[in-house]
Amino acid sequence: MSALQQQPERLEIAGFEPFSACDWPQKLSAVVFLQGCPWQCGYCHNVDIIDPTKPGVVSWETVRDHLATRKGLLDGVVFSGGEPTRQHALVAAVREVKEMGFEVGLHTGGAYPKRLEQLLDHLDWVGLDIKAPSEKYRAITGVAPDNHQPMKSLKLLLDAGIDVQVRTTLDPLVLDEDDIIAIRDEVLALGVTDYVVQRVRTEGTSLEYAGALEEYRSKCVHGGEDLQPLH
Repeated sequence: MSALQQQPERLEIAGFEPFSACDWPQKLSAVVFLQGCPWQCGYCHNVDIIDPTKPGVVSWETVRDHLATRKGLLDGVVFSGGEPTRQHALVAAVREVKEMGFEVGLHTGGAYPKRLEQLLDHLDWVGLDIKAPSEKYRAITGVAPDNHQPMKSLKLLLDAGIDVQVRTTLDPLVLDEDDIIAIRDEVLALGVTDYVVQRVRTEGTSLEYAGALEEYRSKCVHGGEDLQPLH
């Protein structure tokens, strides 16, 4: 890999949210959405930025210039996606954000633990998706055969002492409450103290998935509401 490929200007940025109060718990942040993801989760609400061959639409210069005006007003910057660790230039971008005086958060599915390892010294918080029990990972992602890489990423974060929130989206087309309990018990046993279950939503998903979920909900005896797992 060339030094040019690692420069933050090489980031393919699909979108930029200058202000968010919900992407990092108890923090005010800007959010950088990076293009491309190796997985094909049916419920993905950023389906337009899954394609890794699609070019970005926001320049790093635009992000940098905005952040320069927000010092003292924002707590940090969250890199999201897609799967942000897919892009090699992320490391340099994170370092630059830290040098500007911001904390750094990351949303990731943990698909690339070796690349995540390069970021550990610069991260303040991570929202990590553990999407399913190992045997159902392919059913959720369409690609990953098991949860080996995400769990390896989780252990790296815990060993590094980084504040991590583990999240699972309860896709009722694949998962049930027993699956959620199994995931919860597994991550809590490793030392996770913040585990969140998210209700699936159809905004931004593919028409195919939205239709399948609507059909599922129309047939449910509990009035169309998805399962509400134990917390």
